[in-house]
Amino acid sequence: MNAPRSRPATAVGVAADRIADPDQRAALLVEALPYILRFLGKVVVVKYGGNALGVSDPDALASFAQDVVLMRSVGMLPVVVHGGGPQIGELMARLGKVPEFRDGMRVTDAETLEIARMVLVGKVNREIVSAMNTYGPLAVGLSGEDANLLTAIRRPGDLGFVGDVEVVDPSILERLLAQGLIPVVATVAADSTGQAYNINADAVAGAIAATLRAEKLVFLTDVEGLRADPGDPASLLGVVSAEELEQMVASGVASAGMVPKVEACARAVRSGVTRAHILDGRVPHALLLELFTDEGVGTMVSAEVEGTWKSPSPTGEDRA
Repeated sequence: MNAPRSRPATAVGVAADRIADPDQRAALLVEALPYILRFLGKVVVVKYGGNALGVSDPDALASFAQDVVLMRSVGMLPVVVHGGGPQIGELMARLGKVPEFRDGMRVTDAETLEIARMVLVGKVNREIVSAMNTYGPLAVGLSGEDANLLTAIRRPGDLGFVGDVEVVDPSILERLLAQGLIPVVATVAADSTGQAYNINADAVAGAIAATLRAEKLVFLTDVEGLRADPGDPASLLGVVSAEELEQMVASGVASAGMVPKVEACARAVRSGVTRAHILDGRVPHALLLELFTDEGVGTMVSAEVEGTWKSPSPTGEDRA
């Protein structure tokens, strides 16, 4: 979005209805114009979650590919970072290997690391690149290991080959973007000795967005955004601040797989990324609806905006 604003929780349905109505299509294109002009030449990092990859809906990947190619075609500079947790789990099950998680993180022994590399680099990355290149020779697949894009460091704890991002060298991304290409990044990286690690894709997307000083960081996942009440779909938040995100984590409103996303959003906007967004990647053309319409379809995060969420204070009084 161009600027902070209040947005209705029913934005998904409203925006989808408008696109479906032929009489509104011209108005929608006109509505998109100021956003297209604003984002011309701007970097947008999009994290495409494994849960949004369309395992049960093959049209989801095609919709995503169309969105990203259209973004590039109107002058934006998209960088795609993808996960693949469900796909890794599926291959592990086929190989008779039982996944183990600790504090929401996959324990990654040497065999699991090889499975993750095969799935992320050899399967998921290729599928995304192929889907985009259906519309022209634009997408280039790479991993954190290529051209030392990412340098990893082993994550503390007994998780095996699970890493964190130590350094981002954006040189390869900058060269690809300068050539009009779309980088698609798989989140496997090596440390300074060459040992490979699997890294959380949310953290990678946030680190890359901060390094590139991106205009936008967008998380596509399997929920419609952040809710003030996790159990109430009607409590979808249109706009929140980084401080409010941290309150949501501390209070337990944001939990499990949402925690790395909101932490990455907060760090990114405080590191110079203009806006971060959390969207439902299963909604057809969710990226276009969020970036190019007034209502949007998910939750937008800003460094300083006073959002709509309130958390109970220790004294029982509500505070923003």
